[in-house]
Amino acid sequence: MSKLHLVFGGRVSDPQGLDFVDLHNLDIVGLFPDYKAAEKAWRSAAQRTVDDAEMKYVVVHLHKLLQPEGDA
Repeated sequence: MSKLHLVFGGRVSDPQGLDFVDLHNLDIVGLFPDYKAAEKAWRSAAQRTVDDAEMKYVVVHLHKLLQPEGDA
């Protein structure tokens, strides 16, 4: 299985959490085939909003959600 990674971001209610305020207005940066490419995209997106503490970007390891370890 490919190691898919999703990078997205949006406004959060608490900069230390992951409670996105408006799910309809998330910025979907894209899907990436490896962590290195996803991290590069994440850094680029996060850097654009570095002065806005309520904007947060994350990398989601989709391959871990689709096929968690221990599942047959």
